[in-house]
Amino acid sequence: MFICKQTQLYRFLNYCNDLNLDKSVLDCGAGGNYPPLTLFWECGYKTYGIEYSDAQIKKAESFSKDHNIHLNITKGDIRELPFDDNSISYIYSYNTIFHLNKKDIAKGIREIKRVLKPGGICFVNFLSINDCDYGKGTKIGEGEFLQGEGDGEVIHTYYEIDEGDMHFQDMKILVKENRILERIYQGEKIKQGFIDYIAQK
Repeated sequence: MFICKQTQLYRFLNYCNDLNLDKSVLDCGAGGNYPPLTLFWECGYKTYGIEYSDAQIKKAESFSKDHNIHLNITKGDIRELPFDDNSISYIYSYNTIFHLNKKDIAKGIREIKRVLKPGGICFVNFLSINDCDYGKGTKIGEGEFLQGEGDGEVIHTYYEIDEGDMHFQDMKILVKENRILERIYQGEKIKQGFIDYIAQK
């Protein structure tokens, strides 16, 4: 049995299970050593994933080969999803979309809404201004910063608490949660801030 590290996706899965749509799900940012699509695959969903990083795709492919599963993860960009209108029941972007600037975040969410089936739901989370890294790095826009990650610099975009509401004005917001986590990371106490949305088309 696969244990998903991204615990917020269990709640999203519960919402998906409660709807009477066909069991198709898309992960936008699906790569990595432990692809969370596996959680949905084990529950009988037809899975699709897009991932921008070739290295992350290879990690997911290695995981899939080791566990004899096929998650349908391919190279792709959330700003231009390679899927038809109204074609997938459930779509999520977990800890991914905030690596774009706000203009491109808006594009990505429009694409999610385009691809979602009527009545389908999406889960998207944003970094919030409550995060301890807000304001660090090189500012490139309002709430947008280039910050060190791995061997390079990556965009981190932070939202005011109600700022993300604008993306879901044409949807029914089922869940909105302002999460603040305080934990020990590499021996230091850090504070992480996220705003989670589950919304229905």
